[in-house]
Amino acid sequence: MESTLQSTIESIGYNVYLQDSLNELANFVETGNYSKFFILTDEFTSVHCLPLVEEKFAGKTYDLIEINAGEENKNIDFCIGVWKMLIDFGADRRSLLINLGGGVITDLGGFAASTFKRGIDFVNVPTTLLSQVDASVGGKTGIDMDSIKNIIGTFTQPKAVFIDQAFLKTLPPREILSGLAEMLKHGLIVDAAYWEALKNSDLSIPSIELIGQSVVIKNRIVISDPTEKSHRKALNFGHTVGHAVETYSLDNDKDHLTHGEAIAIGMICESWLSVKKTGLSEAEVNDIVKVLTRLYPKYQLPESNFDAMIELMKKDKKNEGNTINCTLLKSIGTYAINQICTEDELRESLKYYASL
Repeated sequence: MESTLQSTIESIGYNVYLQDSLNELANFVETGNYSKFFILTDEFTSVHCLPLVEEKFAGKTYDLIEINAGEENKNIDFCIGVWKMLIDFGADRRSLLINLGGGVITDLGGFAASTFKRGIDFVNVPTTLLSQVDASVGGKTGIDMDSIKNIIGTFTQPKAVFIDQAFLKTLPPREILSGLAEMLKHGLIVDAAYWEALKNSDLSIPSIELIGQSVVIKNRIVISDPTEKSHRKALNFGHTVGHAVETYSLDNDKDHLTHGEAIAIGMICESWLSVKKTGLSEAEVNDIVKVLTRLYPKYQLPESNFDAMIELMKKDKKNEGNTINCTLLKSIGTYAINQICTEDELRESLKYYASL
């Protein structure tokens, strides 16, 4: 694992800034020759995060667009609201949209910008750990429809990403854990040393070095396969089962699972499948289960709900034809993409999790 922090990471046509990032954001806006700029937030980032950004803008004029927080609002109706606000504020093709928030903001804001007037520039300022290590990097934008996550979207790269650890101090512990699941996934799929480092670190607020390493891992995969034709599918580990569990919880639970909590369940289920299908050892699956069950609370998965979850897996955008496609592990640090799993196998994996 790399031990030194890279202050700037080069991605596909843009930079990810990890040090002095808000000053870098102010400089980017100052030198960008934009006609206008807009900041997209939700009601929480407006209160807790926007003041940190405003300090760096020294009175610059901008227009604020605020939407409701929550995955349930990452839909076409709220996207239309953003488009209408851009029209009302007089946005043109030389405008800049700054997405200040978590994954909902960066996903929806990126999609709104990439389609408004056939595309205006946008940058991401991720304020949750999940968005810092996952949603803000990689050029995927999107919204949900009919209980299917990110089914509508584009591959459009931001002009820059600005990551500041200070935002994490505004988050409750549950939101830190949500992002941590993606960091753990990065170690499991390609970097066993990083997995070990995470296991042995204080993860209450991960260090900027650990965050930076996670960004490096994801960025390296994205650069090798920007539009998810092959290697980028490695990032889907835990997500076939995890997205189904997340969507089911969102539709049925008052206190629904976070993304990371659902992905942790997905990684346990898909690790069990990896033992059966791709050679992951019993010792390794036990290690994975031990770490994830220590960090994440048990979610009740009654067998009566399995059929509904399988139906959600069938609708997953990663599928081809009538099959359900998973990314599994050959070992900790080595992935296997395009693994077709049967409905019976997926039910057994859910049953395994429920039995823990």
